Amino acid sequence: MDILKVRDAQDVETAVRAAIAGEQPLEIVGHGSKRGIGRPVATNARLDLSALNAITAYEPNELILTVQAGAPMADVLSLIDSKNQQLSFEPMNTSRLLGTADVGTIGGMIAAGLAGPRRIQAGGARDHLLGAYAVSGFGDSFKAGGKVVKNVTGYDLCKLLAGSWGTLAVMTEVTLKVMPSAESERTLVLRGLDDLQGNRAMTAALGSPFDVSGAAHLPGSVLRTTPAPLGELAAPDQSVTLLRLEGITVSAKHRAASLAEALSAYGTAEIVEDTASAALWAGIRDAVPFAADGPRAMWPVWRIVCPPAAGGQLGQAIARASQGEVFYDWGGGLIWAALPPSDDAQAVPLRKLVDAAGGHATLIRAAEAVRLAVDVFHPQAAGLAALGERVRNSFDPRTILNRGRMSRGPLA
Repeated sequence: MDILKVRDAQDVETAVRAAIAGEQPLEIVGHGSKRGIGRPVATNARLDLSALNAITAYEPNELILTVQAGAPMADVLSLIDSKNQQLSFEPMNTSRLLGTADVGTIGGMIAAGLAGPRRIQAGGARDHLLGAYAVSGFGDSFKAGGKVVKNVTGYDLCKLLAGSWGTLAVMTEVTLKVMPSAESERTLVLRGLDDLQGNRAMTAALGSPFDVSGAAHLPGSVLRTTPAPLGELAAPDQSVTLLRLEGITVSAKHRAASLAEALSAYGTAEIVEDTASAALWAGIRDAVPFAADGPRAMWPVWRIVCPPAAGGQLGQAIARASQGEVFYDWGGGLIWAALPPSDDAQAVPLRKLVDAAGGHATLIRAAEAVRLAVDVFHPQAAGLAALGERVRNSFDPRTILNRGRMSRGPLA
């Protein structure tokens, strides 16, 4: 493996142009914490961005943060937390799920676009990405967006980079919107609901006037093997439904009590506060029930997005057909599914169920042989796939960047 360690955007341009001249695809990495997601990249050359790790500018009063793409997530989160600010979309930390070191970078986080429980309220990574500097598959640097929240000039190209898994361009610097952290939070815990009842309770909570920022449901069979603190929430084989409210202390306390009363038909709610509440949602965000150091370490894990109202029914169907386990986030709109090991991660029957519900499924964790054998990312309809290919060709016509990461096309 040839490792090209770059120092600045000019080095990135030079490396990409050399790769084009030599017809040698590049694998784009920061610290490699997410290399296990997606198809293995078909190349022997790696472009290492880990040295692009500077925090270029942070303006807490303006709620703006500009950092180089290789900046460690842990450092960035520590910095903004010192100013009582946060990335509101709660980016997922994949280290527990994948069994890797906690060395994720800002660029990898944006490229993956994996938002956490507050996605239902604050939006995803792309909604907080204000601007970016990047190098295209032509070897040319370009700038997209800017450093102000109200940026409406030209095409909003930086939004395309979020969730593109490094297949469009090599990000060298990004500007993100940060938001004030909540003063306090409360989590309502309802116990003993089945998946459909839990789905209805979450739907009712999200439709209430109480500004719910997190809604998750974990069946008892999942909790049985989940570590603390999630695993300690209920008796063995008893499910929990979690509903989060955030804000100033007086408001969060009042809304939690009002929501508990409004949902009294679903049972008596226990209320968990502040630090203990935050620990619960970190476990949901990082899919800890299916962690790589747990009993389902060898099970493939799918991330399924679907209409929230259909989540409970779809999750039950997947668990029944696959003999696997599921839990729910985003009020039922996000299903995490761990399935017993197989050569194809049960991709065909699972996606048949997901398609019928109007959703899409991504294989987040699986052995390399499985990721080579199946479509890791959900196959798109012909028209949408053609549109996506035209977009990719406009950025990287020779498929130099992360070739084959997202598809099993002929160039992969």
